[in-house]
Parts: sequence; C-alpha cells; structure tokens
Amino acid sequence: MRRVATLLHRWAGLLIACFLFVSGLTGAVISWDHELDELLNAQLIDAPGVGPARPALELARAVEVRHPRMQVLSVPMAAETGHSLDFYVEPRLDPATGALYPAPYNQVFVDPVTGLELGTRNWGAAWPITRATFVSFLYRLHYTLHIPRLWGIDTWGLWLMGGIAMIWTLDCLVAFYLTLPQRRRTPALTLVAPAAVRPPPKSWWQRWRPAWRIRFGAGGAKLNFDLHRAFGLWTWLLLFIIAFTAFSLNLYREVFFPAMSLVSNVTPSPFDLRTPSGPDKPMAATLSYADVLARARADGARRGWREPVGELSYAREYGIYSVAFFLPRDEQGAGGVGHRQLYYDGRDGALLGERQPWKGTLADIFVQAQFPVHSGRILGIPGRVLISLMGLIVAMLSVTGVLIWWRKRAARAGVAQSRQTPGLARAR
Repeated sequence: MRRVATLLHRWAGLLIACFLFVSGLTGAVISWDHELDELLNAQLIDAPGVGPARPALELARAVEVRHPRMQVLSVPMAAETGHSLDFYVEPRLDPATGALYPAPYNQVFVDPVTGLELGTRNWGAAWPITRATFVSFLYRLHYTLHIPRLWGIDTWGLWLMGGIAMIWTLDCLVAFYLTLPQRRRTPALTLVAPAAVRPPPKSWWQRWRPAWRIRFGAGGAKLNFDLHRAFGLWTWLLLFIIAFTAFSLNLYREVFFPAMSLVSNVTPSPFDLRTPSGPDKPMAATLSYADVLARARADGARRGWREPVGELSYAREYGIYSVAFFLPRDEQGAGGVGHRQLYYDGRDGALLGERQPWKGTLADIFVQAQFPVHSGRILGIPGRVLISLMGLIVAMLSVTGVLIWWRKRAARAGVAQSRQTPGLARAR
C-alpha cells in the first residue's frame, strides 16, 4: 500500500508541480489585486472631479455613444469619493457580418462628476502586458494560464487548472498518509535483550514527530526533504482547503455543482438553470437598465433591504440581469462572498430569484464560502496575508518536491550504472 502511495505522490506531484508553482506565486500577488491596481493605475482609477456625481445610467449611455460598437454590460451605480466608475463593455454584433466587432478593450473609466473619459483597457489581456493590464494578467494566469480559445471553446484553461486542482486535492491525502510512521514489523525469531538493556518502545507520536522537524545543518539534501515534508505537514489543512476550493471554483458548473446537488439540498441560481448561448451569440434584452433598476428598487424595498443598488449588470449569454445592493465602500461585500442580489429575465422582466450572503441551506452557505475561503477574504486582511504566504509555500513545495525526485533519480541511475560496471565501482 505504501509503495503504491509513494508512486502516486511522485507522479502526481511531478504532473502538477509546474502548474502549482505558477499558481502559487500569482496567488501570493493577486491577494492584493485591488490595492496593486490602484497603485499602478492611478490615472484610470483616481477621478479629479469635485462635486455631485452624475447619474450612472446617463454616464453609461454616454459611453455607448462614444463607443458605438460596444455594449455596456456592467453599470456601477456609485463610486467612492475621488474614484472613477469603470464600465465593463463587450462588442456588439456587426450587422454586415453577423460576427462580433473587434474588442481591443473591455473597460471604460469615467470621472463620475465631470463625465470625462479617463481611459480604457483590456482587463485580463494575455498580451501585450502593460502597466494597466499587469495585475489582471496575473489574475487570469492564476486560474486559466491564458490558454486561448480553441475549437469554439474558451474554457480550456479553467478545465485544465480545475483538473490540476482535483489531482492536488487527492494528492494532499496521499502525501499526508506517507508522513505517518510505518507499522512495526516483528521478526519471526528475535533475541530478547535483558530488560535493563532493551530500550523502551517508542510511542506512535515519537515515531511521527521527526516528520514535523527541519534538520538545519544536516546537508542540502536532508534540508530540502525536511522543508518539503515539514512545511507540508504544518500547513496541510490550509493546502487541502486551497486545493479543494480551487477545484470547486474552476469546475463549478461542470463538476462541483452537479455533485453537490446529488448529495445535498443546494439551491440553484438562475444561471445554473440556463444553458449559455455562447459568446458569439449574445441574447438581446428588451428591457433597459432603467426598467430593471425601477423594478429592483421596488422589490428591494419590499424585502426591507436598506442598501442602495450598487451595480447593474447584464449577462447576455444567459439573458439575465443582475442587480447588486451595496454601498460603494463595501464593493467586495460580506467577507468576499458578495452582496444581496436580485435576478431578472432580460426579455420579460420576470423576477428569477435572489441571493443573500450567508443565507440558505447549509449546502448553499458551503457553496457561497468557496471563493471567500480560497481568497482568504473571509478573514479580512489577516486572511489575505495568510493566503499570500501560502502561495509562496505552495511554490516552495513544488520546487522541493521536484528536487527530491531528481536527486533520487540520479542516485538510482548511479546505482544502476555501478551494477553494470562492477570493475569501475571497485576502482572507486
């Protein structure tokens, strides 16, 4: 059993090491994505205008007038003082060709007071990497590796990294098993030493304790092995949680949600109940943002929600409007779990459902917790610091694991060569 586990850990680790190294380093950085973005791109995010802000829907219409080939799909309703509003846009269909117009950018930044356009950028672009796109480049690299669209499918990166996370989750269990002390083997015939000479048998913990230690000064090979094993043990629970949540987020629609639905009472969202049309076949909405805003304000008031509408968005592959309720200073929302939301059909305006953070069945809360736990935002600033440190540890474990394999491989090759050339071995 142990030999099988060793082989599984070795080859699973080699398979995922490179991916985890990249994901670990990028994860350590993107824990601070908003702060880094503000630091690098003040020209887009800081708004110089002073005074009352213009209505957000008016600014959105102005964006579409200036960019007639683009459709505004996300309208932030209010900005923090001194900050711009960023409108997410996607290309419209070219009536002459039936294909989407080229999309050199997907964000438009506007001063909410003056209406002045501060700039555009292509969030998440793989190339070129610029000051404006650097943070979003790392963000998408973290969970998609920027694998391009192939054969009409643009989720290859999500699937690949989701599969890597599944292997990592299982490998965490195998790795933990390998650290446990082996069962004692009692020889068939033994010479029993006198009681005064025979050392007392070590307890199970005494035999396991060395696995938690790092032997400094014992040589590079032993230090590398101890770093891999001890850090893996000390952080094992966090490693397992990060691996599992990475799998659940990347393969949510394909694996995680269907599996949860089989074993628990999880409430599907309107997006779970619809099949997307595909990015090249957007569904046109018959209701405007103003129509949806009026309905959402009334429905929110009936529910006793005190927060204002913070953002309107339209998912045109699903034909669904989402209306989020929050204050501008609470953009991340409820420890990263998001905000209260209402969902409307883009054609007839029917209310499709609602979402409230940390409410619902136990399964609903478990599903909601995946991103806050994975990002560390569930614990606020300390959680994000912890996730950054864990990203560095994941990268270190990937490197030390490969080095352990390489050294053992070299040692086995040396033994094999010595057996093939016994005279050379004796000469040495």
